[in-house]
Parts: sequence; structure tokens; C-alpha cells
Amino acid sequence: MSMSHLYGTDGDDGVEMESFEVSDWDLQNEFNPHRQRHRQTKEEATYGVWAERDSDEERPSFGGKRSRDYSAPVNFVSAGLRKAAAEELSDEDSDDDEKPVKQEEIPKEFVPKKLKTGGNFKPSQKGFAGGSKSFVDFGSWERHTKGIGQKLLQKMGYVPGRGLGKNAQGIINPIEAKQRKGKGAVGAYGSERTPQSLQDFPVVDSEEETEEEYQKELSQWRKDPNGGKKKPKYSYKTVEELKAKGRISKQLAAPQKELSQVKVIDMTGREQKVYYSYSQISHKHNIPDDSPQQPLGKDSKPQGFALPELEHNLQLLIDITEQEIIQSDRQLQYERDMVVNLSHEIQKMAEVLSHEEKAISNLSKVLDMVEECERRMQPGCENPLTLDECAKIFETLQDKYYEEYRMSDRVDLAVAIVYPLMKEYFKNWDPLKDCTYGTEIIAKWKSLLENDQLLSHSGQDLSTDAFHRLMWEIWMPYVRNIVARWQPRNCGSMLDFLDSWVNVVPLWILDNILDQLIFPKLQKEVESWNPLTDTVPIHSWIHPWLPLMQARLEPLYSPIRNKLANALQKWHPSDSSAKLILQPWKEVFTPGSWEAFMVKNIVPKLGMCLNELIINPHQQHMDAFYWVVDWEGMISVSSLVGLLEKHFFPKWLQVLCSWLSNSPNYEEITKWYLGWKSMFSDQVLAHPSIKDKFNEALDIMNRAVSSSVGGYMQPGARENIAYLTHTERRKDFQYEAMQERREAENMAQRGIGAAAGSVPMNFKDLIQTKAEEHNIVFMPVIGKRHEGKQLYTFGRIVIYIDRGVVFVQGEKTWVPTSLQSLIDMAK
Repeated sequence: MSMSHLYGTDGDDGVEMESFEVSDWDLQNEFNPHRQRHRQTKEEATYGVWAERDSDEERPSFGGKRSRDYSAPVNFVSAGLRKAAAEELSDEDSDDDEKPVKQEEIPKEFVPKKLKTGGNFKPSQKGFAGGSKSFVDFGSWERHTKGIGQKLLQKMGYVPGRGLGKNAQGIINPIEAKQRKGKGAVGAYGSERTPQSLQDFPVVDSEEETEEEYQKELSQWRKDPNGGKKKPKYSYKTVEELKAKGRISKQLAAPQKELSQVKVIDMTGREQKVYYSYSQISHKHNIPDDSPQQPLGKDSKPQGFALPELEHNLQLLIDITEQEIIQSDRQLQYERDMVVNLSHEIQKMAEVLSHEEKAISNLSKVLDMVEECERRMQPGCENPLTLDECAKIFETLQDKYYEEYRMSDRVDLAVAIVYPLMKEYFKNWDPLKDCTYGTEIIAKWKSLLENDQLLSHSGQDLSTDAFHRLMWEIWMPYVRNIVARWQPRNCGSMLDFLDSWVNVVPLWILDNILDQLIFPKLQKEVESWNPLTDTVPIHSWIHPWLPLMQARLEPLYSPIRNKLANALQKWHPSDSSAKLILQPWKEVFTPGSWEAFMVKNIVPKLGMCLNELIINPHQQHMDAFYWVVDWEGMISVSSLVGLLEKHFFPKWLQVLCSWLSNSPNYEEITKWYLGWKSMFSDQVLAHPSIKDKFNEALDIMNRAVSSSVGGYMQPGARENIAYLTHTERRKDFQYEAMQERREAENMAQRGIGAAAGSVPMNFKDLIQTKAEEHNIVFMPVIGKRHEGKQLYTFGRIVIYIDRGVVFVQGEKTWVPTSLQSLIDMAK
């Protein structure tokens, strides 16, 4: 659809431009709903904006297309100016600058009352279309307005006659326009800067520099207008420059060398040319002025002296000479580097030679010393070599000729020289009689022969360490012979012998002695031991080996326990010899095995003894009770308390009840009560079960005193019993407080200096610590809970923890208990 009814077209060149003029037709038909609307014709739908339109269809005064007047002269538009053909002639004659026009002299065409249709200028216009003529009265147009622009500038600090900006750095005069001389493009006639712009902006324009460079480059390709020939330019190269060029070319990298040998086909000219390096093709693009050959034109004269063959040969000689100079310089530099390298090699070889000469001298001296030793070891020598003298010779070798001594094969040297002397030295040695014989000399040979790079506590390769081979082949046979004749029950001499040699003998040899020689002898002796017939206790010849053998003796403990258990089958607690035999083994056996042995073999015997005990207040026999209490340190407190609860307290409480029912003497009862209580140790009395039994006796006594109303009552009996109850309860409380204070002090002493992480953070950690101290197993029961609380096993007791309180499983319910009571019950 053509838009010519909305966009007017220029009548001269047909360029469309938008017109914003409001015509009378617009005002009349703006509010007319029945106004005629433009309808698109078939030609407009086909050709669009290029469709031909009739003047009848044009919108009135809306910039329609006018028919061209081809008889009118041709008009040209210059930069910013639009003039008629008749005015161009007058403008070309007068190129002088026009004088500034005053505002009163402005033609009426410059003050449009309304926009012209299509924005066209009339031929009568003589000024610049942009109105850039400088007026004398700057800002005089504000006389027709309210002057808001000038007021705003003054309010912001503008002073008339000065430039804008903080420091008044802006221009004062408006930008001037400069008319070009002709109709060329921008910059075609040189710089277009006005004097005012040069004054305001004195910096040289970069376009001027670019223009100068362009003109300079352009002059190189232009022919000399004078027609004269340029003088030939000669380039001179010194020898140093040629050498530098050779060094640079020598540093050419391998990829660049490969590129320099690439075959290049040039098809830019009329004929195809082949080059064999990029350097050859680079000479093709030399500047024409530098090329010696110039094409002959019509007016050019032929050269008077042209010998191309001679020039080629001379150039070839020059190139060859340059290459020879470069090659000679490279060869000279190579020879200098070779001289420096050879001088360094000479110094190194001199050092190596001196070192080798010194090594040869030292080796010759070492060889002389070894030959002297071999000569003195011959059978018929007048001055035979002794072991001490041989040790001094080896010390000399180690001190003065350390490197040679380290490099030499000390194993072969020791076998040849030291071993015969060592055999002679230990020929008559009895280790059990003189256990320290030879320790000093062997310790000296250990420092001389032992290989420091090998670990002396591991199994050694005897071919790599002379000292270990010496001990194994010379010293060890004497030890085997003496152990074979040794009696295990006489352990003192053998222990003294091993203690004397423990720091000298390699550790692996000592382990071999203990495992292969000593332990089998002890094991055989234990098997033949009978505790019923042997008068010598077994611990007297087994326990001395504990510091030296430690865990190696554990396989002997099981047969020893079995033999002791068989011996205790017919034992009675009245025989105290059993305690003397068993007591040394309490710290040797593990706590679990010891407790199991006691429960199986001793506790039943003690229970039978308590059953035989008769409690008679008037005539009491205490032997059986003493036999049981005497084992308190041997059996655990829990086992002893269990015996008393089962076999003693039921009879004791029964006797007390029968005594109270027959008009007793309460003073005697009090003494009897206190007397029996004094028979128990504090550790036993502190047990909750024992406390409960004695408190039960006090309750029985109190009930007996309070129930005898109306009958005869001993004067002061009630008060004495009450006082006794109060006193006993207070003692129990004081003892508990003292025990807790001791435990707190012990924990504080153990906690001082320990890490903060080892301090129990909660009650469960405290129970865990207590269990570890008393060798009690404390672990959770997997998958078992009570009211959402995890169940634990403390020894054989099942407990759970709730808010810092331990609950123990009773017969029907869970009972809270203290930590100390829990430990006593677990034991």
C-alpha cells in the first residue's frame, strides 16, 4: 500500500520525507465522522510506494507527489547548502567570507510562520539550512519567549561572557561553520577547522597526522615530477653485524627451519612461479624504489652500462663472503666453548685422579695391615695375634680408613681373622660359672662389625652382617651346650647369665634362646611337677622368668591351674598351706581366670566351712569363721558377701530373734552385736547387702524393745537400743561420705595433667570409667530397651540410666542404686 498520502515526496529527487504540518483540511475534517477515506487502488496494492497516483486522489495540502519539470535546469546540493542554478555562478565569483547578518536583516524566509509542505526550501534562500550563521546578539531569540533558558543557566551559576563548567572551561562563542571551496567530500580540501576551534582546542587533530602519513606513503609510489633519477642507496654491513646475523639465524627453531624449506607456488602474477622458502617470496614485495630494475618506457633512456652477469657474480661473491664470515665466527665460538669445557673436564679429572691416588694409597695400607694379621696368625709365628690386638687393628681401620672399611667385605675379613681368635678365646668358657666372661670384648666387636643399615632386632641374613654371624656360629654353640645340661628349678644362674648378655646379644638370637631352649625346658618341668609331693613351690622357679619372658609363659598357666585344682579336691580351709601356694599367682593370672579358679575350687570349700559354724552367744567357737575371713584378700568381695548372706546371716539373725524372745539382757545383746560387726573389715561392711543385714538386726532389736509393753523391761534398754541404732546409722553415713570423698580425691589426682577429653562428660562415661577401673564389662544390650531407655550389662547385672540415676533389675521391678553399690554387686 502506498504511503504517499502520509509521507510527502521531494519534488526534485523523489525522496520521501515526513511532513508534520497541520493543514486547514485537517482542522475541518478532524471531527467529521463522514469524511472521505482513502481507498487503496489495485495499482497501489501491486506496486506499493512505487505506484503512480493522480492528483485528484491526493490528500489536500498533505505533501502529495508533483509531476517533474524536465525542462528546468539541474540543481546540485552541496554540504549543508541548497542553491539554485542561477545563484551558483554568483557564489563562485564571490568566495569571500560573508559578513554576519544582523537579526533585523534576516529575510522573512528564515522565520517560517508554518512548516512548508515536505520540508522543502525555496530557491530564494541564501543562508545555511542549519542556521549556523553567528549572530551578534547571542541569545536574542529569548525576547520572543519567557527567557526560561537564561534564567536556569544563571541559577546554576552561569556568568554571561564566560564558558560553562565548574572551572569555566567551556567555549564562549558558538560553533562556527566553514564553507568548503568546492563540492568534494569531507577533508578533501584539507583541514576544515576554523580559527575559533583552533583557539578553543589547540591540540593537533589526529586526522591531520593521518593525512600527513598518507601523503608521505602516497609520494613513495608516485613518479618524480622532476623526472630526475634517484641516487642509488648503498647499505654497508660490518663484520660484527654479519656475526650477529649469523647468531640470530643459528637460533632458528626447528619449526621455523621446516617452514623455511616449504615449497610455495605463487599464482598472483601472469605466470605461475615456484619458490622454495617464504624468504624468497618476501623479496617479491620490495618497495619499488629499492628495486634495481625499472621497466623501460617510451621516454626512458636505456642504461649506458648494463652487465647483469657481472652484477650477479659480484652479488654471489658477496653472499659467499658473508657466509664464510658467519661460518668462521661460529667455528671460533665453538672452539672457545670447547676450550672452556675441556678446562672444566681437566679440573674434574684432576680431582678424580687425586681421589683415586688417595684411595689406592689407603687401600695399600689396609692391605699391608691385613697381611700382617694373616702372617701373625700362622702356627709357627713368634708373636701370635691376640683378640685384643686384632680389635685395635680393626679400630684403626675404622677410624683412619673409614670409607675403605665401609666398602670392604667385613664378613669375609672377620671370618678369616676374627673367628679363629674368637674360638680360641671361648674355648674353656662355662657360662653358668662365669656369666660375664667376654661381654666387654664382644661389645667392642659389636661396634666394629655390626652393620648399621640392618636392624638388629629382626631376623638377619648371616651373609650380610659379620657380628651376627660371629654370635651365631661362635657364641651360640656354647649356650646350647650349657642349656642342655641346665636344671630349670635352678633358675638363678641361667637368669644371671642372660641378664649379663641381654644388651650385647642381638635381639633375634635372644628370642631364639628363650623360645627354642628355655621354654621347652620349663614346659617339660611343669608337666613333671606335682604340687602334693614337691617341696619346692612352683612359683619360686617360674616367676623369676616373668621380667624376661613375660607373655611367653602364658601356655604354662593352664596346666599349672589344672594341677592346683586337682590338689585342692581334698583340701580343707583349716589348711593354710593352700593360701601360701595360691597367693603368688593372683597377680600372674588374669583377673577373669583367677576369679573363675577361686569360685570353682575355694568358694565351695568356704561355704561348707560356714555351714559347720555354730553360733552360740554363751560359748562361741570362732575357728571356722576365721578360716573363711582369712581368704578375704584372695576371693572377691562379692563372692565373700554371697557366702555370708547364704551361710552366716540367716543363722545369726535366727539366734538374735530367739535371744530377744526370752527376756534378754540388752547390754549383752549390744556387746554381742558390736563384737560380730567388728569381725568384718571395712570393705565388707561397706557392701550394701552387709549393711542391710546389720540394719535388719537393729530393726529387730528396736521392735523387740518397743513391743514388750506391760511386761518386765530392763531399765534403760529402750534408750540404749535407740542410741545404738542412731550411732550405727551415723557411722554408716560418715563412712559413705568418707568413701565418696576418697573417690573424688582419687579422681582429681588422676585427672590432673590428663587431657580434657579424658574427663567423663556425662553419667554414662563415669560408669564406663568405673567399669574399666574395676575390670567389669560394661556394654549395651543390642535391641533391648525399657521405657525407651537403653539397657546395659554391668558385669552380670542388667541396668539402665535415667536422668543420672542407675536402675538395677530386681525380682519384680527396677530399683535405683548408687554407683558404689552397683560396683560391689557386680564384683
